[in-house]
Amino acid sequence: MKPDLPGIGKRLKQAREMAGLSQAQAARLMNLHRPAITEIENETRKVSAGELRQFARIFKVSVSWLAGEKQTEADTVRMAARKLSSLKERDRDMVLRIIESLRGGATDSSD
Repeated sequence: MKPDLPGIGKRLKQAREMAGLSQAQAARLMNLHRPAITEIENETRKVSAGELRQFARIFKVSVSWLAGEKQTEADTVRMAARKLSSLKERDRDMVLRIIESLRGGATDSSD
């Protein structure tokens, strides 16, 4: 089956993993059977507009990103923040130091 939104399965899987959810957990939250999540991620089952909105809400991403539209800066920052928050404190501090070094040591006036 050719999906209506090519790549949506990959983006849904990425969003689910970034949310720290297993397929079974996502299925429970969506009120679906786990194999349905597998089929959606493999793009062998279509996703309804309602399911797309529900996935976006559960995974805390935008519907437009799931649909394959260009990611906004806000979406990128939100995803980075989610990944950063899942790190151990030591690793998070290291990432923040790396970011600071990439900024050339400049400090933000809002600090």
